[in-house]
Amino acid sequence: MCGIIGYSGSYSGSFCAQKILLDGLEQLEYRGYDSAGVALQGENGELFLRKKAGRVSVLREACEVAPVNARCGIGHTRWATHGGVNDVNAHPHSCGRVTLIHNGIIENYHEIIAAFGFAGRLHSETDTEVAACLLDYLYQGDPFDALRQAVDILTGSYAFCILFADQPGKIFCIRNVSPLVAAHNESGSFVASDLTALIAYGKSYFVVPEETVMTLSAEGISICDLSGKTVQPEILTVDWDVESAQKGGYPHYMIKEINEQPEALQNTVRPRLRNDLPDFSEEGIPDALLSCCENITIIACGTAMYAGMVGKALMEQTVKIPVSVHIASEFRYDTPLIDSRTLTIVISQSGETIDTLAALRLAKDCGSPTLAIVNVKGSTIARESDYVLYTHAGPEIAVASTKAYTVQLAVLYLLTCRLALLRGCFSQEQGQEFISALLSSSEAMEQMIRQDQMIREAVKMVKRSDHAFFIGRGLDYAFSLEGALKLKEISYIHAEAYAAGELKHGTIALIEEKMPVIALATQEKIFAKTISNVREVRARGAAVILIVKEGAQVDPDVYDIRIDLPVRKDEFAVFPAAASLQLLAYYTSDAKGLNVDKPRNLAKSVTVE
Repeated sequence: MCGIIGYSGSYSGSFCAQKILLDGLEQLEYRGYDSAGVALQGENGELFLRKKAGRVSVLREACEVAPVNARCGIGHTRWATHGGVNDVNAHPHSCGRVTLIHNGIIENYHEIIAAFGFAGRLHSETDTEVAACLLDYLYQGDPFDALRQAVDILTGSYAFCILFADQPGKIFCIRNVSPLVAAHNESGSFVASDLTALIAYGKSYFVVPEETVMTLSAEGISICDLSGKTVQPEILTVDWDVESAQKGGYPHYMIKEINEQPEALQNTVRPRLRNDLPDFSEEGIPDALLSCCENITIIACGTAMYAGMVGKALMEQTVKIPVSVHIASEFRYDTPLIDSRTLTIVISQSGETIDTLAALRLAKDCGSPTLAIVNVKGSTIARESDYVLYTHAGPEIAVASTKAYTVQLAVLYLLTCRLALLRGCFSQEQGQEFISALLSSSEAMEQMIRQDQMIREAVKMVKRSDHAFFIGRGLDYAFSLEGALKLKEISYIHAEAYAAGELKHGTIALIEEKMPVIALATQEKIFAKTISNVREVRARGAAVILIVKEGAQVDPDVYDIRIDLPVRKDEFAVFPAAASLQLLAYYTSDAKGLNVDKPRNLAKSVTVE
């Protein structure tokens, strides 16, 4: 949610700060936003402020009417939390000598307004403007001192980038929870909320440490902690290039990322194999972590949580160990039943999901060892977990997650196999067969992606409806949860997933004539039971889209459209099934003329509560 970009350097003329900021904001659009703005600082500290509700393209048009040849500035895409969507509430916000942009939420801004008498100075409805007023009130010529005092007053999460009128050419930054990354090269210094805004300027970067003051200038970057001690950040290297974050000839990022899944799965699995078995020694994960735990708790949000649901079903049936899955935003307010005997696995694509981060910290407070599954190196969740397994999806730009889901599953499957080997549930030969099937899942996904004709036929049925059901049993139910989420988030069709056996306990009352029901029946052990449930909805007028393995014997009168998956062992059906459900959502959204990559009201990274 929200995007930050800042630059101080030597570029001038047509390739100046204005262009860098606007280009950076366009790279950050996928995070979700409703307004955008830039603040450009002249050589003598004069400020040029431009901000507009709507897309970055609207802001660019406004900037091009009166371009500013500046070498320092900050830019922001805002997701409305406090106050409506309009030009006034857009960032940056200025107060006196201070201009700033902000990701996060200031929780005690009402108290600050009352304590310092700011009510008469405010023009917007935002908590961010209150922070600007506070800094201006505290500022006595020393930015570091003002920021140190502000940190003691502010409650909440924040990533601030600040311009002071009497400090031309310098950007001051501080963060608490909300992410910031930075880089410097011969052209100047850059800061952003996301690597996608920086990748065009080099592959070396660092994550800004929390509660440190970072100063950017054309000459370099300096960081010190709140006691004034110099901090040397860890320099990281991006393992993907700018082309990876482009559409590459595809009409949308989402379909590109669906097509990238087979390769991402291989990239995630193969480096962790030794003798065709999973090995986590290079990541410093001891076998005792897996062999000694008595139960497992998985914590995540959204798509990552649904990957966790598949992991739970797989681990419990394979390793016979109790596994619970928790919504991160609920877990942190519950009384978690975990301790040192519980392995807590947290899953997050960005590694910055605020609810998941808070749940991770709570788990650690309870004494539970923690293992993170994340895609972004150096992210907060990765740094704060005891152990981390990085997925290798590369950049995922579309808001609807696809390849991040697949590689999260791949890591959970690797963990399941290692658990089974350590606990005597698998022989070496069984483990190697399991890994072989996992690797061949990429081929199964490729087959589904290439052969999508029946999925396109199913779209004609789904796109006309306001509602859709997904049903399945066992692992199929776990698969269907993510399928329903994909459809609802990008097509705006109300979609829900139900355990098929629960239909007659109330849900079947919602079945209407021609209502689409997407039924997954890939698990042989419960195949007949699932088909019986499909007949129940069919008898009540549902339009059934049946997803089964190729060759499955099903009477044609049970379904309207049949989608065949490549034949794989039951537990590996999730991979081609995921591709088929992603394509169903994608083509439905596209057929309705919607913005596939940027669905309304949604953000890629949820970094505020």
